Amino acid sequence: MLPPDTFKGKVAFITGGGTGLGKGMTTALSRLGAECVIASRKLDVLEKTASEITSETGNKVHPVQCDVRDPDSVKKAVTELIRVAGHPNVVINNAAGNFVSPSERLSPNAWKTITDIVLNGTAYVTLEVGKELIKAGKGAAFLGITTIYAESGSGFVVPSASAKAGVDALYKSLASEWGRYGMRFNVIQPGPIKTKGAFSRLDPMGVFEKEMLQRLPCGRLGLPEEIANLAIYLCSDYANWVSGAIIRMDGGEYVFMAGEFNSLQKVTNEQWDIMEKLIRKTKGS
Repeated sequence: MLPPDTFKGKVAFITGGGTGLGKGMTTALSRLGAECVIASRKLDVLEKTASEITSETGNKVHPVQCDVRDPDSVKKAVTELIRVAGHPNVVINNAAGNFVSPSERLSPNAWKTITDIVLNGTAYVTLEVGKELIKAGKGAAFLGITTIYAESGSGFVVPSASAKAGVDALYKSLASEWGRYGMRFNVIQPGPIKTKGAFSRLDPMGVFEKEMLQRLPCGRLGLPEEIANLAIYLCSDYANWVSGAIIRMDGGEYVFMAGEFNSLQKVTNEQWDIMEKLIRKTKGS
């Protein structure tokens, strides 16, 4: 999508970079010349991913252990990021946690676990990196990964919906406040992307995937590579005037679910013929 050396000489920091969407975005950035630093709690997973991507692209990928829920861990990770690669030009907050549950079954700890990873973790990383960039007099492109139901809300994933909505607000707010420091803040709201980590907690019995497909006008689930394509554009110099944007990428799912009469796609041509005749006979209001 972009020229081969788009990110040459640039540093990218990706949380949750060892698996799923994070791995996809890291791979795309590395292919275009970025020196990447990936962070998560599981160092062994990070090391394996870093080795895989470096072998493919020939560009350095550094694994850095970090628990985004812990401000001290985040501070150490950012210090290590700057030590091994320098101040980042790209920061992608991708670390996430989620599971389905009736809200009446949620414990305080369950609520705290999700909000600590999604909202607090994104805030800790963003603020820590941002402060270091301000001190160094450098700008960067920040990207948050949330979800389409951050906008609408959704039952059975209430902690996630609340936390992701907070991330949207955080990034819109910082886009207006920290633009003066040369920082940009944007968000991608993906629809259903089939990754092992997400689906093991959101569709543990494998029964909801067919239902999802019925409400996706594009007729399929999304691919991590497709999110990566949008992510690298938003984080590149080609998007230097894009800031404060919240972009849905969901195969049309959101608008399909929102449209009052979209279920009429089930109506056959024969039924439309009958309905049209009845409508034509209607007089007055």
